[in-house]
Amino acid sequence: MNKIKILVCTLLLSGFLASCKEGLDVKNPNQPSSPALKTESGLVSFGQGFYITGFKDVKYYDGVPGYFWSGAIGNHELMGDVIGTDIANVFINQVGCPDKVTLDDGTVLNNPNSPSKQYDFLRITANVNSTGYQNSTYYEWAYMYNLNNAANTLLANIDATTFTGDAAAKKGVLQAWAYWWKGYAYSRIGSMYYAGVINNKANGEFLNGTSNQYVSKEDIIKEANRNFDEAAKVLGTLTANADYIATFQGLVPAFNRVGKGGVLTPIMWIHSINTMKARNILVNTKVEAMTAAQWNEILTLTQNGVAASDFVFTGRTNTTGDFLAPTTGTVSAKTAGTSTYKITERLIQDFKTGDLRFTNNFKRRASTYIGEVARGNSFFTRWELVNRGAAGSEGSASVISYANQNAGGYELFMASTYEENQLMRAEALIYTGKIEDGLALIDEVRKAQGAGLTAVAGTGLTLAQAKEELRRERRIGLLFRALSFYDARRWGVIENGRTGAVALSRTGVVSTNATITYNFLDYWDVPDNELVYNPPASGSAPVKNPKK
Repeated sequence: MNKIKILVCTLLLSGFLASCKEGLDVKNPNQPSSPALKTESGLVSFGQGFYITGFKDVKYYDGVPGYFWSGAIGNHELMGDVIGTDIANVFINQVGCPDKVTLDDGTVLNNPNSPSKQYDFLRITANVNSTGYQNSTYYEWAYMYNLNNAANTLLANIDATTFTGDAAAKKGVLQAWAYWWKGYAYSRIGSMYYAGVINNKANGEFLNGTSNQYVSKEDIIKEANRNFDEAAKVLGTLTANADYIATFQGLVPAFNRVGKGGVLTPIMWIHSINTMKARNILVNTKVEAMTAAQWNEILTLTQNGVAASDFVFTGRTNTTGDFLAPTTGTVSAKTAGTSTYKITERLIQDFKTGDLRFTNNFKRRASTYIGEVARGNSFFTRWELVNRGAAGSEGSASVISYANQNAGGYELFMASTYEENQLMRAEALIYTGKIEDGLALIDEVRKAQGAGLTAVAGTGLTLAQAKEELRRERRIGLLFRALSFYDARRWGVIENGRTGAVALSRTGVVSTNATITYNFLDYWDVPDNELVYNPPASGSAPVKNPKK
């Protein structure tokens, strides 16, 4: 069967089912015709299983980078230069290794691997089917198409199922759930890969009858937004009555329904959709190419985007690690202390003096970390992320914490948030001449996170200064939310490099005016693991980024 062969895999592992009776109570249907998908409870349990099919269970796995939220998302944060690593598993050290770092004294630290360019390395060494699980580019693709296929399966079975109580409310929640996650999956595919496939039938049965018609990343984003619109259309007919709430609670495990992760009302859910659609515009357009119409569309969407009081889609750890393991399940967890990832000097330098988010979350290492110098040129650091779950390290409860390795301690934001919504709106305002209005929103986000910084609105900042406030705040206020690479790409940092950077030599000497030349691939080629089994049909869009 020629149907995205690397992706249509067993949806849920039977061993997993036995371990999480009190958390994710999911079924194990592998076919759209499974009897488990013909009952109301079976559909709800299957929908809850999206947390596994979309973020934990794919064909390959490497225990060092980990699953989706620590491994695939780790790639984003590595290329966004908020974390670094010299760990070679799945070539993650090469994913985030710049071409060169030029220090203050003129010394050049070249990428120690050959070929030196990240994208050459990925194409020649990593993104090759024979590397199997070592292909860094495989993971996000596989997870998101797994998620999309699960959503297709759910949609294919809703109308054939008899519901008790308010059947329209229950069916509507399930439909919105499927369309939301399809929009989410296509958003991630279109924002990371040069091309993709639109698959809207269960188990790889494609809408157009083929499995190998690749379309451009732009068309994938259009499909993402179409699914978001379908979800919003359904939600517009619903109210948060008892059956709506019960169905939503059945889809979201209890340990994810705490903090900001409560039951989303239909309007809250629509707010999240609007913020995601605004993100799809922003992160996939170079800032210099943004049009007035695009800025205005972002303003319209964020006007009705995630509000400060809204619940959003979050994830939490639990002791058995059903969805996320406390010490390894997220980029945050694998960065805290002396873990797999290391906080970069470039992130630390972006904090303004007096920012309580810095003092609440970071400390000087006992000794400078240099590590395996043959594995990179930019991960050397003097800093570490504090695990605020450790006894005696709780920090201030009034300031955001970036890491907590206790079960349930860290709140992972899976999709759109209030802070992201406000900062997108701030950026649109700044770029359309309303600098003070934009700065006021930056102040708002800083206040919400307990930064303790003096307001910048009303201080007469220039356009350039306002843009710098925004740049810093997106890196700090949205840390570990999988947006740092998108920003580096759209701001031209991965192409043009960063000047005035703090960087360390291989003996720990500090440069404060270094230049980093990243030269990363802006959109990844379609994984070779896919292309070997699913070669593009005639008329397909290019599956390889033309950048050389």
